[in-house]
Formats: sequence, C-alpha cells, structure tokens
Amino acid sequence: MRAAIIHPSLRAIVFDFNGVIAEDETPHFLAFQQALGEDRFQLTKEDYYGRYLGMDERNCLNAILTEITGHPDPVREQSIHERKAVLFRAHMARHTPPLFPGVVDLVAHAGQRYRLAIATGGRREQILFALSGTPIEKTFDALVSAEDVAVGKPYPDVYLHTLDRLNETRRPSESPLVADECLVIEDSLAGITSALAAGMKVLAVATTY
Repeated sequence: MRAAIIHPSLRAIVFDFNGVIAEDETPHFLAFQQALGEDRFQLTKEDYYGRYLGMDERNCLNAILTEITGHPDPVREQSIHERKAVLFRAHMARHTPPLFPGVVDLVAHAGQRYRLAIATGGRREQILFALSGTPIEKTFDALVSAEDVAVGKPYPDVYLHTLDRLNETRRPSESPLVADECLVIEDSLAGITSALAAGMKVLAVATTY
C-alpha cells in the first residue's frame, strides 16, 4: 500500500483492520483452530480463509458450529469464543502484530486529505493494543469494533455505524458525509459485501489470499 488515493467525490477512507492494517490473520486463525480443537471440532485453514474470513468472531463461530452440528449452540459458542479470546490475548502478549509494509505512510498521507476510520469485526482491545506505540495510533477519527454493532460483517451495520461516528465528529463547517463519499479498504469477501451493502466504494486488497 503506497499510492495516494485521489477521487473527486471521496471524503473519507475506512480501513478494515485484520489483514489490512495489521498482519494478524494467521494468529486469529490459529487461536480459533485451537479453541475449536479443544472442544473436538476441526477448522482447516482452507475453510477459515475461504469461508469465514472477515466475519466478526461471533458470526464466525455461529457459522462454523452450525455447519458442523446442523444447529446453533449459543452456550458452546460463548465458551469457545471466550477461550479463543484468551488464546489470542496470550499470543498478543508475546508478539505484537506487525503492520503491513507501507501502511504507516499510506495512513499518514491519506490523513492529510481525508477523514479516516477503522471498521473491524475484531475486539476493540485487540485493535488498540496493536496500534499502541505506532506512528498511526492517533490518526483515526473513528474506531468501530465488534462490540459496537449487533451483527457483524457481511451485514452492513459496522460500516453504517462508522459513517454515523464520522458524522458525529465532523466540524460544524463540514457537510454530513454520505456513504458513497467513503472508500473502504478490505481484504475479505464478507467485508466487501458489508461495505457494498452500506453503499460505500470498495478497494479490495489481496494481503490474505
């Protein structure tokens, strides 16, 4: 990611986080795989990246367990979700996820011209930890995470909520943002579907595939 993003109608850029800003999809997959494996469920790399990538954690677990067992199991989902969070937190304590090459320059450059936001299916604590101490820690005007919406990607809620957050923090002299003035940078089908459903433009990056 190194080029300037220029479009006459563009006023905001919204970044997905995992697999777009931070190179941390593999640790997420391994934590999911271990948490499921401890409960005797199998998750392959092919299935995770091909079918579930980009979903928020709760939707992801619901989809996986429904596919395996034929029905949702909220109690088991919650247990696995909590275990996955513990495993990922332990990994983060030992290894701060690296930012993708060029991300710092892109964000710094784009921030001179556009409103910037993060819209992610990840947990807020994970995002803040990954950004802590980086040159772009204070660059974003809004951060919307899994805790902020009832349903995650591929539904449009996370991007619609991000639009609301950006409008809440706009200057009095600025006109309200509308969806098609926002460019979303995404790496997953679920995220692309979510952004398009929200009426936003999308730039897909192949960092994960």
